[in-house]
Amino acid sequence: MATDDRVLEKKILLKRAFSRAELFKIGRKLNTLYFYRFPSEWDIEEDAAALEIASNTNDTQLKQIFDEHEPRKWVVFRGQYYTFENGTLFLDGSWKNIQANISQAKKKYGRDFLAVLRALVTAGKSCGLKEISTNLRTGADASTILRELENLKVIVSSYRSDQYQEWRVLEETSPLIQAELGIAPPELTPLAKAVSPTAPLVGAGEIDYVALERHEVEKMDRELDEYLNSLLKRRLDTTIRFGKTFSVAALSNYLQGMFGPVLYFDSLLSITQQYGLADVEIVHQQGRTGMRTGWNLSLFGEPGTGKSFSTRDMIIGKTDAKISPHGVPGRNRYTGGMTPARFIRIGHAYENRAFNFIVPEFNDWFKYKGMVEPLKLAMERGEIKYEMHREVIGPYRFSSFFSVNYNVAMYGRGYEVTVQDPNFNAIEDRMLCRLHRLTKGRFVEIAQSQIRLAFGEIDVEKGATQIRDHLALIYAIETRHPLVKEKFPLKPVMITPQAYNAIERARSAILEEIPREFVTFSARLEDRAMRFACAASLLNYFHSDLDYVSVSEDALQYATQLYVEEASVRSREEFKPEDVLKKLR
Repeated sequence: MATDDRVLEKKILLKRAFSRAELFKIGRKLNTLYFYRFPSEWDIEEDAAALEIASNTNDTQLKQIFDEHEPRKWVVFRGQYYTFENGTLFLDGSWKNIQANISQAKKKYGRDFLAVLRALVTAGKSCGLKEISTNLRTGADASTILRELENLKVIVSSYRSDQYQEWRVLEETSPLIQAELGIAPPELTPLAKAVSPTAPLVGAGEIDYVALERHEVEKMDRELDEYLNSLLKRRLDTTIRFGKTFSVAALSNYLQGMFGPVLYFDSLLSITQQYGLADVEIVHQQGRTGMRTGWNLSLFGEPGTGKSFSTRDMIIGKTDAKISPHGVPGRNRYTGGMTPARFIRIGHAYENRAFNFIVPEFNDWFKYKGMVEPLKLAMERGEIKYEMHREVIGPYRFSSFFSVNYNVAMYGRGYEVTVQDPNFNAIEDRMLCRLHRLTKGRFVEIAQSQIRLAFGEIDVEKGATQIRDHLALIYAIETRHPLVKEKFPLKPVMITPQAYNAIERARSAILEEIPREFVTFSARLEDRAMRFACAASLLNYFHSDLDYVSVSEDALQYATQLYVEEASVRSREEFKPEDVLKKLR
């Protein structure tokens, strides 16, 4: 049992200390078979990867890993067998010291100390002073106890600003503290322990994936809070100045300067979708429209055309390729290696929350029967209930979004999806879709961009930081984040008559080009184009002191282009989009 516990503790340590990319490098260097099943780090499951490394290394090798690779310096780990603090790994546990420190604090503070510690360990998450103080005696000072527990290394501070702080119990010390408090930790099966030594269970040996995912959500919330806190302290004025001139046209220029006139558009879509994640209300002069700025994105087409780069690397970053993240911090859930059944289970953890699920191989989700209906409901942000032979999932209302990639069979004109389910078109109809053909122009731009990135000729970092700061601030303002809601007003997006006119003109021009009586795309395409225009207009939040954001002309131009190009693809390319756009100009 001790050997198993040591491996599992090692697994938690590795996952916390190293990024996905570093775990992939470590696994390849160790020649571990698991890591050769996948072409890149994006395809591995971090839990499985960390467990594979932990199972195949002794303490000497573990020390070597920490010496040769770059662990996250800010990480703290205080286990029974290993300790990691201030960037240094110790092959000794912290439990004896923590146990002694608990006894010391217990003698000093008595019942109030136990109440504070019990509140933290039973919550299983970060807590602020107000939550912790609920069960204390009148007049007891929880803040003094918390500071001492932090100094004694029994707990850690998980968030700190000038006016607010949260604390939590580390996962690896939780069993020790539960024992000290007389709370019996649940007996775990080997399968449950392989996921997490403290993984919650729903029955004999069954893992509660929703509870596990809620821990992931809490980590993402902390990531956003910490990023915003840094931005507000150090870069707020700079970000507002940047926002006064930033627009979708400026974003386009930035991306074209890096990637060229063909590749840039996919990253433009991905970053604009990130602005839409705030799900801001869309209004007109007479009142509400019932629409909001959030939408689902799909890049589909031939392999090797840059789909994953735009939806994944540009949004969450790829350090070994020198690509900095452009997306909202803590709001993008990468699903590489996740089955659709697991997604449907964990979706409950995101109820009433707007995150973005990045799905790298969407085709694979439809190898499982019966997936179209629940995923269609997810894209409609509807109520999901899914029955399996052993369990019923839901009902719950899914409120997040997707950006997905999938491959299709390409022809001279048009394409065929490789998904066998004939109802897959219902999924496509609920996304803003963009087709990728490996044209000569796209091939040249991909090759040139790879060379320029390899030689450091594209300086992504500076531009990415400015854009990400602006995006994070707009997202925080429009979602009424506690750190900014008193500083900036909430602004809806105002649709103007010009916006409707632009879409109507595009519709007329498209219909004139289609020789048949019937069209092969739905009216949802116009709705998605309008949502894109409204999301793109949020980039103009700081352009005026009005209490709303108007749909900009630049945003309408790109929305019209999207409408025309997608209508052409859905019509089996019976008309050339450039001809229609030329007429509209």
